[in-house]
Parts: sequence; structure tokens; C-alpha cells
Amino acid sequence: MKDYPDNPYFKLFKKQQEKQLNIGQTNYTYRIGLLKKLQLAVEKTYRSQIIDALHKDLGKPKVETELTEIYQIISEIKFAKRHLHRWMRKQKVKTPLSMLGASSYYIYEPKGVCLIISPWNFPFNLTFGPLVSAIAAGCSAIIKPSEMTPNASALMKDIVNDIFSEDDVALVEGEVETSTQLLELPFNHIFFTGSPNVGKIVMTAAARSLSSVTLELGGKSPTIIDRSADIDKAAKRIVWGKFMNAGQICVSPDYILIDETLKAQFIEVCKKWISHFYTEQAQNSDAYGRIVTQKHFDRLKSHIENAKSLEANVDIGGNFEKASKFIEPTIMSSLKPEATLLNEEIFGPILPIVTYNTLDEAIDYINSKERPLALYIYSKSRTNVKKVMQHTRAGGTCINSNVIHYANHNLPFGGVNNSGIGKSHGFYGFKAFSNQRAVVKQYTFGINEWLFPPYTNYKEKLARFTVKWF
Repeated sequence: MKDYPDNPYFKLFKKQQEKQLNIGQTNYTYRIGLLKKLQLAVEKTYRSQIIDALHKDLGKPKVETELTEIYQIISEIKFAKRHLHRWMRKQKVKTPLSMLGASSYYIYEPKGVCLIISPWNFPFNLTFGPLVSAIAAGCSAIIKPSEMTPNASALMKDIVNDIFSEDDVALVEGEVETSTQLLELPFNHIFFTGSPNVGKIVMTAAARSLSSVTLELGGKSPTIIDRSADIDKAAKRIVWGKFMNAGQICVSPDYILIDETLKAQFIEVCKKWISHFYTEQAQNSDAYGRIVTQKHFDRLKSHIENAKSLEANVDIGGNFEKASKFIEPTIMSSLKPEATLLNEEIFGPILPIVTYNTLDEAIDYINSKERPLALYIYSKSRTNVKKVMQHTRAGGTCINSNVIHYANHNLPFGGVNNSGIGKSHGFYGFKAFSNQRAVVKQYTFGINEWLFPPYTNYKEKLARFTVKWF
């Protein structure tokens, strides 16, 4: 293996690499034991500290932390514990008649030493979720959490140091330079969650050593509302999905595509639900979070100012307070096509509305942009739903809801092209960290041996017979 004497993380990487074959041969019981340790730490030992850290970093309400961080990790662990024994078994497959005398199967073997680079918006969930899959697959992992949530990162380091050996799992803190140095190393697999722009950098780095990657990215996830939709239910669910975690969610509705005739009604109903969820003064609500950093606050503020300069309407909200990094739940309409809100992933509590006259217009609008991580459809028309599904592409879709597909571990989660590569959660996460190894066992004479050299006219006829009938 190539030496990396100037890389501060090479020693740790090499330590895991030297132990990986042993770790990869661990049985079901060992892996379940590690998962149980992580479950105990998150569910009980460090639960109150997790809640406190996320409140300090993001102003995250306790209920949101319980449901979007702690619950998601625990449910991922429980799912893996329930199914891991089956996932680890060899999987028999049919063997063609042309290979008579052999049997075939495949096994899932660990890829090896893995790198998990996690984001700041759901720091515990999006760090420990992939880690559950890595452990289940028998991999060792080095974790690099985001520096933008320092309290969460420091606590995760304490948790990892408390329950894991460095041979199995290690966590390193740092900024962009740390990620850059880690990406110089020849990991067997890299699991990255973040923006498409950084995802391209990760993929470029992975190409140097041909590391496989899982990229969970983002993009602009559209939400279509047609004339048949229940507007009250649609508004309620969209307001919840959009403004949870102050809109800092990769699968939140990024913009609305709504029939022109429903726009005014939709805005009025959204006002009702925003007030119901967060009161008339969201700044004083215990249910509403804050923007993670001043840099992201300034970015979101500039989006609002850009839209205003292009004569967009501020239908709801639009206020902000710099000291606390507060941005009010905001809905805007009548935006010009060049508005930054319509061209960049928002990742914040601002919801632009685009109207259409025909469903074909809405579909064309979606298809004019990069393929999204999620696409949401609010409609009672099976015909319309089928049409949208058939004529668009997205990583995942909810019909008459949004966001919740993420929580079903029976489903693959991930994007497509610009919004991501590979899938995660449940079996799909286990598979991401595994190599599907094909095995053929020959146990009697193989009829293919009749076709070994030297070649004769008889063998030529036999080859043609094989092509035709097998």
C-alpha cells in the first residue's frame, strides 16, 4: 500500500486497515453487540446531552430532536438488529443448465475501511445512521462530522470514544482541511451527505483510488398541487415539512408548483397553519429553530432581498433578526425566473410559489432543472399522479404528503444524478457498505469441459447447439 507520511490521519487509517479482515470476519453476535452499545448510548446514556447540544447548535426543539434525530437512529438500529441475520446469510441463485454440475450463490462481504462525512442539519441522525449500516456490514469507519455544529460534533466524539475501539470506529473533528486530508486516503467506501457541489469534490477524490461512493446530496425538490387536491391538508403537511428544523432539510419542499386558480387560497391556508404551529410570533415559539451559522443566515437573507428587488410578493413572513439567526417562516410568489430562490437550493425557511395553467407546464418546469432528491404530488386524481410519475424523475416521491418517505427503512433512500448516487437505510444501507460477491462451486464434471480445446468440427457444432438451446 502507498505510504502517506505527511497525512495526519494515515496512522489511524492504517490501524483500521490492518484490522479490517478480522473485523470483516466478525459474526452476527459481535455486530449486534456494537449496535446495542450505540442504541444504549443514544437512547439512554447521552439522550439529554444530545437534546441540549442540538438546542445550542440549531435551536432545535426537543420534540424535533426526539423524532428526527433520536427516533431515526434507534429505528435504524432496531431494523438492522431484526434483519441482519438474514442479510448475512449466503443467498442461493439458480445455475443454468449449461453449468450443470455446479451450484451458485452470493454473499455480502464488508467493503473494508470506510469514511463517513456527515452534515450539520441533522448531525446525529446523519452520522450514526450510516454508521449503523457500516457496522451491520462488518466495516470499520472513520467519521468526520460537520464543524458547523460544534456541540453536536464534540458530543459524538465522546460517544464514539466511549463505546467503540478505534479499530472499529473513530471520529475526527476539524474543518475543510480535515476533510481534504481524509479524502487523500484510499478508503474502500466513502459515504458523504451534503451539497451537490461538494459531492463532486468527494467523487473526484474517490476516483483517485477508485473508492466506491454513496453521495446523499440535495437540490430543488418540487411540490405539485393540482386542482383536485385537498388544499387544507396539503398546506398543513407542506408547512410542517418545509419549516421543520427551520427549513434546513435536504428533502423539504423547495418550491411549490400550484394551479393558478388555487394560489390565493393556498397562501391563506398556509397562514393559518403557520400561525397554528408557531403562533403569530414564530421568534418566540418553542417549536421553531434557528439558522445554523451567520454565513447561512446571510445567504438566506440575500435570497429574500434578491426576490424583493425583482418585485416578488412577500405573502407571509419575510422578517429576520440577525443576532439570533432567526428567519421567519416565509412564503413568496410572483418571482421572476432569474430569482436566486428559483435557481439555487434554498435550505432554509423560505418557500417560493410558482403557478401553472396546465399540468404539462408544471412537468416541463421540473424537467428543465436537475433531477431532484424528492418530488411531492398533492392530488386526488390518479390520472394526474400517474402522469407526473411517468414523465418526471426523482430520488423519491410522496403522494399527498412530503418528507415522510425518509422514515421508512423498507424503502431505499437517495437521489439520482445531481441529487445523489447510491441508496441508504435498512437493507439498502447494508448493501451500500457491502460487496456482493458471486460464488460458483463446481462439484461434479462440468459439461462445459466438452468445449475445451483442441477445437474440432464436433465441438463447433456443440457450441452452436449451446448458443441455440441454452
